[in-house]
Amino acid sequence: MAPVPFQIHVAEEVLMDLRQRLARTRWPDSLPDAGWDYGTNLAYLQQLVAYWQQCYDWRTWERVLNTFPQFTTQIDSIHLHFLHVKGKGAHPMPLIISHGWPGSFFEMYKIIGPLTDPERFGGDPSDAFDVVVPSLPGYGFSGPTNEGGVTVARIAGIFVSLMQDLGYPRFATQGGDWGLHITRALGRFWASRIVGIHLNMEPARGVLSKEATNEEEKRWLERQAQWLWGESGYSHLHETRPQTLAYGLNDSPVGLAGWMVEKFRAWSDCHGEIESVFTKDELLTNITIYWVTQTINSSTRLYYETAHQHDDIFAGRAEVPTGVAVFRDDLPLPPRSLAERLYNIQRWTVMKAGGHFAALEQPQALVEDIRAFFRPLRSAVE
Repeated sequence: MAPVPFQIHVAEEVLMDLRQRLARTRWPDSLPDAGWDYGTNLAYLQQLVAYWQQCYDWRTWERVLNTFPQFTTQIDSIHLHFLHVKGKGAHPMPLIISHGWPGSFFEMYKIIGPLTDPERFGGDPSDAFDVVVPSLPGYGFSGPTNEGGVTVARIAGIFVSLMQDLGYPRFATQGGDWGLHITRALGRFWASRIVGIHLNMEPARGVLSKEATNEEEKRWLERQAQWLWGESGYSHLHETRPQTLAYGLNDSPVGLAGWMVEKFRAWSDCHGEIESVFTKDELLTNITIYWVTQTINSSTRLYYETAHQHDDIFAGRAEVPTGVAVFRDDLPLPPRSLAERLYNIQRWTVMKAGGHFAALEQPQALVEDIRAFFRPLRSAVE
């Protein structure tokens, strides 16, 4: 199916229903001085929801998103929404960027301009990219998936087909969170199509259970195990009972916001002050995308499908050239020696600031690292 131009327009009745639901919220109790220790802070969420109901303007952000060329297509029975923004330089490199959960294609809105038109942002036009940013199957305007078996490996194959359909037999790829695993799958299983892979998340999950060979690796494995104990409850639920969770989150916008905003605080470089990194509008635009598309269930189902697949996507080594931008307050920082068991690492940059949502938190640093990593690889696609 040939891609069809697409513009976002959420029906007014959907937005009216959202405001009515926000107004009818039945709030839970909270222990005095609980802070964020038990989960999303009640006082903060009440403040955010009041802003959502009374001040937030979806139409403003709808117009912002519609400034990017968007399309939909059908690949392997999966409906896919994507941005496709052509570069301004003489020989733009094709680059597909994959997001994760609880993010969306919206995460990339700050980096698309500098990547596609570097000269306008003070860069070198020879660093331009043709940028493709899909909504993952089951996420956002790709809409809910309606079949099982939509795993990371299958999504990677769909993205290869998408890039082929767009006229890019060879291309670069970048990602964090689920996007890291999709990018890794592309580098492992479609290496002949991939110029290089760039990651902005800890890249050593596949060696978590391996024995450490030095003290640095041992310390990281201990930190990672501690993080898994304290932070991964959401993931276990997504992997085992996503349908049970979906009844509440698909029916209550406050429940949805509470489930998602805690991760933006916990995983970002905000030092406990979430709005030091994200504006209310940015948080709510991302959450509203999930709400208006009713994709919270299919987005979390990706965890279940991938956890129950037969092939271990986390094992084996990706031999294509790999660049890693390690942001300070992302998931626990692995030593390079561990990551090199899984990747052919040619660039490793430890950032001074930033967390899990790099494109929103530190867009300039991420853009500069993507440009620098792919610069010597451009001849492979020209």
